Amino acid sequence: MLYRENGQFKTTYRADQQVFPILQDRVFIALVLAFAFVGVPLMASDYLFRAILIPFLIFSLAAVGVNILVGYCGQISLGSGAFMAVGAYGAYNFFVRVPGMPLIPALILGGLCATAFGILFGLPSLRVRGLYLAVATLAAQFFADWMFLRIKWFTLDTPSGSVAVSNLQVFGLPLESALSKYLFCLVVLVIIAILAKNLVRGAIGREWMAIRDMDVAAAVIGIRPMYAKLSAFAVSSFIIGVAGALWAFVYLGAWEPSAFSVDYSFRLLFMVIIGGLGSIMGSFFGAAFIVVLPIALNQLLPMLAGVFGIEISTAGIAHAELMIFGGLIVWFLIVEPHGLAKLWSTAKQKLQLWPFPH
Repeated sequence: MLYRENGQFKTTYRADQQVFPILQDRVFIALVLAFAFVGVPLMASDYLFRAILIPFLIFSLAAVGVNILVGYCGQISLGSGAFMAVGAYGAYNFFVRVPGMPLIPALILGGLCATAFGILFGLPSLRVRGLYLAVATLAAQFFADWMFLRIKWFTLDTPSGSVAVSNLQVFGLPLESALSKYLFCLVVLVIIAILAKNLVRGAIGREWMAIRDMDVAAAVIGIRPMYAKLSAFAVSSFIIGVAGALWAFVYLGAWEPSAFSVDYSFRLLFMVIIGGLGSIMGSFFGAAFIVVLPIALNQLLPMLAGVFGIEISTAGIAHAELMIFGGLIVWFLIVEPHGLAKLWSTAKQKLQLWPFPH
């Protein structure tokens, strides 16, 4: 009887249009944020920050960007890894070439570089859709790999294409420890997630969803497909570019073009599909699934093999991890094709009615 809307009356339009109209949801989100900002830093170890939490935050941010394009606008994209690479190298060039460039403006400018790149490769969406659009965006991935490997200007003429950053600071505070990196990524994720949530609830978000559901009907009622599709590519590419810059600057520190391979494009697409298309919350669920599950399998498989007296090699663990991981993805998509966000929504509906049957 704890999750009820009874007695929660709305007397203003602002109250009726809240992101979380139910009081219990607002309390829950506030507790989650309080735990993330206060509880986790007090309890988490350095390994937990570097191996799980920081990658989870950055991938969640990138998944939010992919979900805007794929989930809300319905434009299949396999170029997310390229947008991350453009954001990373764009931020790097601004950070290194401009004397005294602060970190946050460099990340924003890297995101704007990814925005221009995304709009350029989003132009085919005006003519093609579905699998053809996916192949067109996949071209962005191969073009970015070639560009950052062959054009030495982007990497300050380094032969291998690898670059590195150090002595990162935010408002004069050093960004060196795992805790400071975690808090910085968390603040960026919260800000962009709130902005993205409000954006998809507004007029432009409704235009994206109209294009996703039926672009011909959307054009008939006055929605401009060109503006809607390219704006979705722009916003999505900006968020993914910022995530790529965070991945390079905060998590890797030193990277090369292969650090943003096509594997990341597929991984981000899997996050959105598993978490739930057209759901900001689903982006977090999908990122948690993709980041945590391989690590959990890597720890559990040797223990399970030891119980049955089986000795498994490191290569065998890696192969078994891939097979189990792929099998779980296929099984999950068969059982719940709408993603983990749908399970979350169903659980909330059940709680609203519990203990009464319906």
